[in-house]
Amino acid sequence: MTIKNRLPISLFCLRLSVFLVMFMWALDKFVRPGHAVNVYDNFYGLGGISHVAMYILGALELLLLLAFLLGIKRRFSYGLVLLLHGVSTFSSWYQYTHPFTGPNLLFFAAWPMLAACLTLYLMRDQDYLLTLRRLT
Repeated sequence: MTIKNRLPISLFCLRLSVFLVMFMWALDKFVRPGHAVNVYDNFYGLGGISHVAMYILGALELLLLLAFLLGIKRRFSYGLVLLLHGVSTFSSWYQYTHPFTGPNLLFFAAWPMLAACLTLYLMRDQDYLLTLRRLT
């Protein structure tokens, strides 16, 4: 296989894996809205969000993730996924400064995913495998 063949497969695998992680986070807003409310309060300083608001945020996130997975409006959808994951990664600064407390070591997995999001954004024009090209 040449780089021309391997690159689209690699980018698709990155897109699929980023989608999977963020899809689970979006589902969490529906399955455990109280947990999602606590995350928004503790990590983003946004307390007092209702469960209904969390459902709406989850639905919007699912729409974004569907566009991301299908490669629709890549500049916008990939950019928003990068921004959302970037905010999530940087808002966890306390966990990075205390890596061996509780489950904080797991937070370091956010960094390679952030790199994957950045790679997908920068290489979005080469990421066309299994996308809806007409809607890009």
